[in-house]
Amino acid sequence: MNAIVARETYKVFGKRPEKGVARLRGGATREELRKEGITAAVIDASFEVREGEIFVVMGLSGSGKSTLIRMVNGLLEPTAGELLVYGEDIVTMNQQQLRATRREKVSMVFQHFALFPHRTVGENAAYGLQIQGIPRDDRERRTKEALRLVGLKGWEDSLPGQLSGGMRQRVGLARALAAGTNIMLMDEAFSALDPLIKREMQDQLVELQHKLGKTILFITHDLNEAMRLGDRIAMMRDGRIVQIGTAEQILNNPANDYVAQFVQDVDRTRVLTAGSVMTPPVALVGSEQGPRSVHKLMREHQTARLFVVDRQKKLCGAVDEEAVVAAVRDGMETLDGILDRQVVSVSAASHLSELLPLSAGNPKALAVVDDDRRVVGVLARVTLLQALGQWATRPNSGPPPEREVPASVLNGTGVSAS
Repeated sequence: MNAIVARETYKVFGKRPEKGVARLRGGATREELRKEGITAAVIDASFEVREGEIFVVMGLSGSGKSTLIRMVNGLLEPTAGELLVYGEDIVTMNQQQLRATRREKVSMVFQHFALFPHRTVGENAAYGLQIQGIPRDDRERRTKEALRLVGLKGWEDSLPGQLSGGMRQRVGLARALAAGTNIMLMDEAFSALDPLIKREMQDQLVELQHKLGKTILFITHDLNEAMRLGDRIAMMRDGRIVQIGTAEQILNNPANDYVAQFVQDVDRTRVLTAGSVMTPPVALVGSEQGPRSVHKLMREHQTARLFVVDRQKKLCGAVDEEAVVAAVRDGMETLDGILDRQVVSVSAASHLSELLPLSAGNPKALAVVDDDRRVVGVLARVTLLQALGQWATRPNSGPPPEREVPASVLNGTGVSAS
């Protein structure tokens, strides 16, 4: 289900904004309109925010991202197009309906905390509930739980001036959580924080989203923050959305030169994952199979190592060709005596920065497994190095075409040469 949907949404400021929309639809540029006293803040924006995802809108100052988020909660009225919150169009709502939407469906976390200096942490966190007329006992219960979730249990009676910047931002986050809305809008929420505190807040936001399943529309000008937080990212330039995709999609296949230049300095090892560079296993060995059938499988696929799985396809270990040949020679009927149970396994979501030290310390292929430890891929050291080498030599042009790797190089990795 989509929590937020924008369809051909425009926001134009100035005299006769509808004329500005018509001009834009007719091919006029943003700069041409600006010379006529018309500011096109958001131009033909279309996107969907799925329920339960973190959707990041990324752009430089003046790209229109903050205007976009202000339209979502009704602070600004779209000039044209549709903007739906759980299927209801913000454009057609009256003031009473807008207030109900903000109260019941959408909460906001601001960049500069927006705390009352003479109210306690608890009173600040409960302010939205107080405005809604929520009874005091219920208000305090919800506020205490929200403060606990953001790590501020025991600070309820403190004043904002006694808190660090990161703690004050946590109060703002708690206020949004206490409101109980499914959608949270965050406009440059962490940009005023020091780098270390910002990273802590990013970690906490991801943890809270996993725990609570909130839908988060997050605005930022920080590309690394966008790549770190976003399930999907919308890149904006001059009022237009120029690309929407996952961090890996944007890195691997930038839509245009602007996006390519924007992402060229990103540390790809902290964005790309095992799932994006792994190869599928050419074959898997059942734990009930004997050495002879395994040896035949190895010859067929020209590989010197295969992963062994149980009947549920869960990883049990691996076998190497040398041990299999010896087992066949000695007449062994099972793999029990030659099974390597010390296989290093990683999740498909593991970033390459985590995998590099693992691969450096282990010459054999890593097993990529899902949450149930089922094997979904193989990550050989050569594959990892190739992925890094491709990006090091061609950072702006997308990944180069796959090249054939000699079997002699891959021998012993559990993957084929093609």
